[in-house]
Amino acid sequence: MVKNSYKTSFSLGEKVGAVALLLAFLLFFVSPALAILPLVVFLILCLGAPFFPGLSFFLPVISRGKNESRKVAVTFDDGPSPESTPVLLDLLERHNLQATFFVVGEKAVQYPDLIQSILDKGHTLGNHSRNHDSFLMLRSHKRLCYDIYSTQEILKNFGVKPLVFRPPVGITGSRLKKVLAEIGLVTVNFSCRAYDRGNRNINNLAGKILSNLHPGDVIMLHDLPPSRKDMMAYWQEELDILFEALQTGYTVVPLEQLIERPVMQFL
Repeated sequence: MVKNSYKTSFSLGEKVGAVALLLAFLLFFVSPALAILPLVVFLILCLGAPFFPGLSFFLPVISRGKNESRKVAVTFDDGPSPESTPVLLDLLERHNLQATFFVVGEKAVQYPDLIQSILDKGHTLGNHSRNHDSFLMLRSHKRLCYDIYSTQEILKNFGVKPLVFRPPVGITGSRLKKVLAEIGLVTVNFSCRAYDRGNRNINNLAGKILSNLHPGDVIMLHDLPPSRKDMMAYWQEELDILFEALQTGYTVVPLEQLIERPVMQFL
């Protein structure tokens, strides 16, 4: 495994934890009952922080670029899928847009032709775990390391090495920093989404994105078919509207250009 990525510095969570311990120690001499308060606050922060995709609490998280210009980037999670990936590739080509696909390892094995099509169309790949376990951050260090590293190995068969990882559902955890440092990845989440629940709720998809969009945003969409087959045409229309509007009011750039660091390298 490659080691580098994160500098050997303390995370925000580690710093807050140290302050909490110090306060608990000092408060103990005032009132033992009060000493528990900073520890409780720290525990609450640890439980809540993973659910904020842009919060660098346990480790550095990149979730957006600079807001100095009207640049945004488009990303897709959870693919590839034979029902949705070809549609997305056609739409992106029609609008002349480049995107980053954060793919699931087991799906890459199942649909190698789709992974190759993504690369052939000039898009980039990110690591989105092996099987999209929503509770991955609660697993052991060994399990977490295997899940992410094995996905790297799967994608290596396509002649590429992703340099970015997006955890399932955007949820981070205390073990992730060490694992990514061992593998050589950085966390890239998102700052704008439609809360579509994996394309189970696509009503006004374009409007939801556009109403919450700001310069520098990393947009997260899903490479999954709508939960209802009769909504497929509507989903495509919403994406068409979205991509057209993005080109009108913003400059859509590759993710690596927005965050100013490479997201994938060819082997």
